[in-house]
Amino acid sequence: MNLKPILLLFSVSLIFACTKDKTSDSLEYDTELRTLVKDASETGEMSYYIFPTANDLDNIPQDPRNRLTREKVELGKQIFYDTGLAMDAVKQSGMGTYSCASCHLPSAGFRPGSAQGIADGGVAYGLNGEDRARNTEYEENELDVQSARPLSLLGVAYVTNTFWNGQFGSTGVNVGTEDIWDLRDDTDLNNIGFQGIETQNIDGLEAHRITINKPLLDQYGYTPLFDAAFPTVSPTQRYTRNFASLAVSAYIRTLLADEAPFQKWLKGDDNAMSLDEKKGAILFFGDKGNCKNCHYRPNLGSLDFEAIGVKDMYQSPSFNTNEFDRRNLGRGGFTLKEEDNYKFKVPQLYNLADAPFFFHGSSKRSLEEVVDYKIKAQSENSNIPQEKLSIKFRELSLTDEERSQLLLFLASSLRDPNLERYAPDEVMSGFCFPNNDPQSRIDLGCQ
Repeated sequence: MNLKPILLLFSVSLIFACTKDKTSDSLEYDTELRTLVKDASETGEMSYYIFPTANDLDNIPQDPRNRLTREKVELGKQIFYDTGLAMDAVKQSGMGTYSCASCHLPSAGFRPGSAQGIADGGVAYGLNGEDRARNTEYEENELDVQSARPLSLLGVAYVTNTFWNGQFGSTGVNVGTEDIWDLRDDTDLNNIGFQGIETQNIDGLEAHRITINKPLLDQYGYTPLFDAAFPTVSPTQRYTRNFASLAVSAYIRTLLADEAPFQKWLKGDDNAMSLDEKKGAILFFGDKGNCKNCHYRPNLGSLDFEAIGVKDMYQSPSFNTNEFDRRNLGRGGFTLKEEDNYKFKVPQLYNLADAPFFFHGSSKRSLEEVVDYKIKAQSENSNIPQEKLSIKFRELSLTDEERSQLLLFLASSLRDPNLERYAPDEVMSGFCFPNNDPQSRIDLGCQ
């Protein structure tokens, strides 16, 4: 008796049965995840979490006083990356060597590649910005550095108030804080009436020593781009930092991780995520992981401020930081209310896998460390006792397998693999970017 046909039929049947079981499991998890996503949504629909594409300007959230246009976005992209506009440097050796992108690299999820971003006064790049260091000609107090790690720019279109303490922007959570706007130079700009990213950039282009003037714009060929972006603005006002900042803000609003697997799944591609990724997403949106309790907005961040007890920047090797810096107080450093102390804005979660440092003080070096910290839910900052932590920050009970599944969702499902599409091929000045100091040019392979 020939057993080969029987064995072959048995094998095919077994494979079909296994495939059917896996498909059945996947459909079951898809159904459960859809229910959880809808429940977490403010609209009760999965579409709440779907990003528009960068070209779908009408559907990208925007400041009504700075409507998005293709011309404005293209101008902002050029300004954001162009090291040739960095002409307000403290030292001659810093002239033309940095850009906005020095601290917001696409390859690092629009964050710095090092623990503390350095614009003016920084040198070197490495492979992903990790070698950025101090120019030895600069004194420490001359460096353009931040005492809190720069937030990712991904999904900022969904953020009405920017910075870890939410200090920028006249709308959103800052309605009712008008009495404190004039107390500091960097927040009195809220009186102009823009939302967060526009207000922050009006302050930021000057604070980060970017030069915008007619002669320089003429030299690099920017003038026609400004004319196209702001045709109704008087020429006496058009070629200024204020309007350059509005263009940069328009560009930043288009930075959306819409090619991430989770986005593809939301749009109907059930095969965009693996079974374990879906299980991780269920943990994220379900009660066991309960991540959606804080990360519930479309960008998986929120406009909430929570105390989770992480270390400040000064508690690690860093420049121009100290224990008295008001940024260490989080929201309380802006509102001046004691009950707001140590509460920091809940950040968005896309492309975390590209980030080499985490939290406002860069105290964690891997996504695994971040998840383990949140599972344990114990303050690591001696200035913040356990009783000061958010009531939402509670110990999680996850198995090793569940921990791995949650990590997989965060690292893979939320990672857009093609953020370099947001960078230009070249900038108007023709300079190397995002950095243009001698060592960065070597690192980046610029001629």
